[in-house]
Amino acid sequence: MRAVAERSALSREEAADLVRATLDTLGSRLSAREAKNLAARLPESLRDSLHIQEKGEHFGLHDFVRKVSKRTGLTMREATAGVRAVLTTLREAVDDEAFAHAMSQLPGEFQEMAEATA
Repeated sequence: MRAVAERSALSREEAADLVRATLDTLGSRLSAREAKNLAARLPESLRDSLHIQEKGEHFGLHDFVRKVSKRTGLTMREATAGVRAVLTTLREAVDDEAFAHAMSQLPGEFQEMAEATA
């Protein structure tokens, strides 16, 4: 949470809400298999935040950020920076293969978000 708070310039409490909202939204976007695979690599305290459903929904980055914004009460600008911080931190926290598999199910703009602050 500290890395996300620092990267997003949010408080730790806001960062915690942001991480949970981002993981929940990410889980709804991924297939059940990829969501389970990614969840298994998360710290135990965050595994339940990754929403797993049978079939992933299809929406782009703008709608993803809008959903996170709505869930957290952050502005779109704050949510965009926050999603970037979470994806970047996630990329660093899980092994390369798990991250690449998850990103392969998403439009390229998601990968670009994770690389934007690398």
